[in-house]
Amino acid sequence: MKKILVANRGEIAIRVMKTAQKMGIKTVAVYSTIDRNSPHVKFADEAVWIGEAPSNKSYLVGSKIIEVAKALNVDAIHPGYGFLSENAEFAQECESNGIIFIGPKTKAIEIMGSKLAAKDAVLKYNIPMVPGVDHAITDIEEAKATAHKIGFPILIKASAGGGGKGMRIVDKESDFESQMNRAISEAIAAFGDGSVFIEKYVASSRHIEIQIMADSHGNVLYFFERECSIQRRHQKVIEEAPSSVLTPEIRKKMGEAAVLVAKSCDYLGAGTVEFLYDENDNFYFLEMNTRLQVEHPVTEMISGVDLVELQIKVARGEALTIKQEDLKIKGHAVELRVYAEDCMNDFLPSVGRLEMYQLPIGEGIRVDNGFEQGMDVPIYYDPMLSKLITYGKSREEAIEIMLKAIDKYKIEGVETTLPFGKFVFEHEAFRSGKFDTNFVKKYYSPEVIVAHKEKEAEIAALIALKQYFEDQKVLRLPN
Repeated sequence: MKKILVANRGEIAIRVMKTAQKMGIKTVAVYSTIDRNSPHVKFADEAVWIGEAPSNKSYLVGSKIIEVAKALNVDAIHPGYGFLSENAEFAQECESNGIIFIGPKTKAIEIMGSKLAAKDAVLKYNIPMVPGVDHAITDIEEAKATAHKIGFPILIKASAGGGGKGMRIVDKESDFESQMNRAISEAIAAFGDGSVFIEKYVASSRHIEIQIMADSHGNVLYFFERECSIQRRHQKVIEEAPSSVLTPEIRKKMGEAAVLVAKSCDYLGAGTVEFLYDENDNFYFLEMNTRLQVEHPVTEMISGVDLVELQIKVARGEALTIKQEDLKIKGHAVELRVYAEDCMNDFLPSVGRLEMYQLPIGEGIRVDNGFEQGMDVPIYYDPMLSKLITYGKSREEAIEIMLKAIDKYKIEGVETTLPFGKFVFEHEAFRSGKFDTNFVKKYYSPEVIVAHKEKEAEIAALIALKQYFEDQKVLRLPN
């Protein structure tokens, strides 16, 4: 494998290219018109324009990307995450054109891409699942009868869904019909498929996922867990590894369950098996993401492995040389997704020019970044600017380093999730480890951040005043 095309943009494109270059592999970037001066374009050995700004005219046009790959004699394509990363047709098209798709085979993407097919595949392995229906529903009356049978609160989820789209929590029957219609229309808009399924809503649950890696020689490893319970609109914002609540016994059980999920679809490469974990130490299979996750760096920090390097080696047909017993958790890592979003206004996207953009540096700080000062944040794509990751010998140390890193991260021109991150990392519920997926709903409001900022300003003013009086005393001292 001498040349890899990264079919993505921003921080994940650079992240993949760094490992490829470390392995002596040439890299090709693709870009849309609006991304022509982006860092990932400059970072690659070669770069090719693939279309206009909207992703359906550039980053989602698989045929165009394959055309570029063939013209430049590319050996493999790494899809990153999002865009075409979980597109079975694209994976098949790569294979048909003699290009290695750095990811699972088409069959696994198809099975795990449908939440219902995924549940069906893992049934025979006796992996616990949330009570619910085993088929897609579009008929309101049938859905209503099912909801009655399961009992409220329930969760309506798009079968082809992801990223929190086509998902609705329904607490009472009177809200059911309107929420069902919303879920269906959102699913059609996002995925072109309005089928949904219904399951029991597990309140006070935590969202815990297991990182796996599988080769073509029958080996499947799990690289421990990531805690992903701090979410807004069902989307993750803060992740950590390991979780503060799992015992070694439960960690092993979840890891082994994740390995079985991978085996159920003959998996290849990096993947993530997601579980709900309740207050009674029960865990339930949720879904499998057939790609590298946004939050993979926290796993890399605590396990000491480069997951992208392993992806590339597995795609080349190499066997995993690590054994499960060799893997040990070392230290603790936390991650904040730095989105260009206004956390004071329901996390709505914030577009504009990055008038100031200075990254924090220091021991234990890693920034996977895709932007630079002076750039515009485009409205066409996910608003994530970077991922801020910190590592410490303990959870407390990782959090303290994170708080210092947030203060050192200087961004002007757009609103970001940095103030929200500071709020979470300072919050007693997070620091104590006693939180769940309802954290934002329970504790967060823009007013809290305003009050917090005012308090900080008041403390800063008092310190300045005290210093002023100290300086006055020094000035008044006789010669």
